Amino acid sequence: MAESFAFDIANSLLCKLASYAYEEASRAYGVYKDLQGIKDTLSIVSGVLLDAEYKKDQKHGLREWLRQIHNICSDAENVFDGFDLQDKRKQVLEASGSTRTKVHHLFSSSNPLAFRFRMARQIKEIRDRLNKVAADGTMFGLATINVDPRLVVQRREMTYPHVDASSVVGRESDREEIIKLLIKPHPQGDGDGDKRLCVIPIVGIGGLGKTTLAKLVFNDTRMDKLFQLKMWVCVSVDFDINQIIIKIINSIQKIKIINSANTSTFSSSSASMSSFDHQENINNLDMVQLVSLLIKKLYGKKFLLVLDDVWNEDRAKWIELKDLIKVCASGSKIVVTTRSKSIASMMGNVPAYILKGLSRTNCLSLFVQWAFKEGEEEKYPNLVEIGKEIVKKCQGVPLAVRTLGSSLFSNFDLSKWEFVRDSEIWNLEQKKDGILSALKLSYDQMSSYLRQCFVCFSLFPKDHIFNSDVMCSLWVALGLVQSLNGSEKLESIAREYIDELHSRSFLQDVDDYGSYCEFKVHDLIHDLALYFAREDFVAIDSHTQNIPLQVRHLSVIENDSLDHGLFPKSRSLRTILFPNLGVGLASESVLDTWLSRYKYLRYLNLSDSSFDTVSNSITKLEHLRFLDLSRNTKIKRLPNSICKLLNLQVLSVSGCTELQKMPKGLGKLISLQRLTITTKQSVLPQGEFERLIHLQTLSFHICDNLKFLFRQKLPSIEALYFYSCRCLESIPLYIFPKLQTLYISNCEKLNLLSNNESPKQRLMMKHLYLVGFPMYQTLPGWILYARETLETLEINCFPNLKMLPEYLTTMTRLKRLYIIGCHQLLDLPSDMHRLTSLEDLRIIDCPELNRKCQPQSGEYWPMICHIKSIFFNEPGGEKKE
Repeated sequence: MAESFAFDIANSLLCKLASYAYEEASRAYGVYKDLQGIKDTLSIVSGVLLDAEYKKDQKHGLREWLRQIHNICSDAENVFDGFDLQDKRKQVLEASGSTRTKVHHLFSSSNPLAFRFRMARQIKEIRDRLNKVAADGTMFGLATINVDPRLVVQRREMTYPHVDASSVVGRESDREEIIKLLIKPHPQGDGDGDKRLCVIPIVGIGGLGKTTLAKLVFNDTRMDKLFQLKMWVCVSVDFDINQIIIKIINSIQKIKIINSANTSTFSSSSASMSSFDHQENINNLDMVQLVSLLIKKLYGKKFLLVLDDVWNEDRAKWIELKDLIKVCASGSKIVVTTRSKSIASMMGNVPAYILKGLSRTNCLSLFVQWAFKEGEEEKYPNLVEIGKEIVKKCQGVPLAVRTLGSSLFSNFDLSKWEFVRDSEIWNLEQKKDGILSALKLSYDQMSSYLRQCFVCFSLFPKDHIFNSDVMCSLWVALGLVQSLNGSEKLESIAREYIDELHSRSFLQDVDDYGSYCEFKVHDLIHDLALYFAREDFVAIDSHTQNIPLQVRHLSVIENDSLDHGLFPKSRSLRTILFPNLGVGLASESVLDTWLSRYKYLRYLNLSDSSFDTVSNSITKLEHLRFLDLSRNTKIKRLPNSICKLLNLQVLSVSGCTELQKMPKGLGKLISLQRLTITTKQSVLPQGEFERLIHLQTLSFHICDNLKFLFRQKLPSIEALYFYSCRCLESIPLYIFPKLQTLYISNCEKLNLLSNNESPKQRLMMKHLYLVGFPMYQTLPGWILYARETLETLEINCFPNLKMLPEYLTTMTRLKRLYIIGCHQLLDLPSDMHRLTSLEDLRIIDCPELNRKCQPQSGEYWPMICHIKSIFFNEPGGEKKE
């Protein structure tokens, strides 16, 4: 669905064109005038793109016009990439100092004169194409929309408090849990010292039933006895204080009218008239009068207020509203429903209630309720069996169940039911209030920079376990991550994107290990990604018959997906990846075809492939940012020409166990930020690594002959990983002054206690993982020098470890402590309570220690019970969230 990203990619391109670096480059190569022309035209076109996206389904030809804009912007990115590449060539040339190299460069296509001529021609072509498409766009009568794209969203219909409790399935226990919180006294206050008001957030993805649950609670008869006032306000997208005050006052009036009508105090007609007059009067009040009226109605009253469907992330607005309603009596409660964990954290002063999906049994009951008339299902047991399969894809989300069930209501055609069972949800026809519309609200609320990142999830199969490092590398390689100030690291920003997606309830089963995290994407969220991916992002398997012409990002799910010669015809392909472990490319001829055809590739993941060599033609991939050759057990050598990929940011040859040595000229990869090595070399070239001034992460996997590292400082390295380097004897930590993450696993000859040749100096380390040291009875003393910064400590497979060091409890920033496979470890330090930042404690396969830490009964429980998450795996163990 390329037209959906036209606005995003156009604005991204405009930001690049507006940068000082591009302006200077365009002047240097004599293309300033054409580049400014592109910028001016694109600015005009960009102004109407939002309107075009709204009207694309209403006006013939508009969708194709948007696609052309997207194609031109993508081609322009490829062309403008040449400026950066030429600058890097110049840097490498100057660093080499070789006359022969400089002469060769003079007669190559990358010499300044040839480059200037080529760029001028390509930029003129882009400008001419853009001018033509811009002129064509005038026939559509598009209007300029000057708003924040995050505010241009499909709006949800206003909610109301009434609910038929008998029709709600599977939420009885959730209702009781919320009511317990409402009944329970609230001693903490709201975070600002006030104890009168308790705010209880209910959080979950769209369609999960947050509003329905709030209705069940709101209408429970116990609430009428507990609170003097009950108010229901549907907030939705606009957190307008004026409108919210009016809705609160109106809600008080309506509840009073309903209660009066129920007790026959006056007729329903007079109640309606009173409500109408009140509505007319309150709309004529100014803000001062509204606030005065609100305070008058709430003052000294104990109330229940439901703020349904909150999207506001502006804390100042929330505090403004909260300050107005804090005139209430002690014991007043607010229930907030939201899809965002960050909003729940901002508004709530008790832990958010994370709403889970319905059980499979409850889903089937709800499905039957919507697919059949009462008792009708008994006549169609075969359809009910298909229904059981249909509800599986709903993953416990009631709105999805209702959407699919209602689509089959009173339709007993077996083929129709099988079609729904076998189709993706996004391919099924739905009504306006269906699950897809509900989920699209969340997508519409995303910032433009986040939308394409989100759609990348469609390249991976459902139920895939995602790694944050993998996704961040993908987004950065594709240019989807932007630094607003130009100084912040893109990988850090990408990690913030993951946190934001988690906050918006798009991610689930998130496990944060400190330096990285793992997570899953709910099946319905994956369906949403597929809906917006369509022709741009395509995952192929053995059932794929054809590939869209417009595809830019390709994922190969199964080994035999390419057996019938199914290749994208588009030469604009930017991504090829094999997401499943064990699935890779087996044909060298296919690889050669890819290298010659897809010269604009940014991301090439060939892990688990089985070819013997990599062709020199890989140098044609000048735009390549990411190259993964992991676990290719046949490859013995890499061509030295791979070091001409000057844009390459990530290179991995992890698990290439037959690789004799790394290619010569590694230091030319001046953009390299992450390098993972498996090699038979015993010594690595120090000089080459010194030239990699942007290298941040360095990993050594199964380097069986490697004994020693370098002697000179590598100041850019922030993360070091060592996996199964059997001969490695020492790690000179002092040569890595900015080291933040250290992972050591199964390096049997490594002397941990030797202080690793490090002088006694403060370490900046944040994450330390030590795995597989069976001979050690104590931990190394040098960890002490990281006590002021360490946030994650994993002690794994130390079967003879007798005790933990006392300095452990001086680590005041420690958030995660994992103790695994320490069979002889009997005690925790006596002052564990000093670890006030500790949020995640895992004690696994430590029998005696597990026993002493058991909830309630264990002698160490009082020292650790304050920790947010505690996990044991021994009998009686539990996970405490």
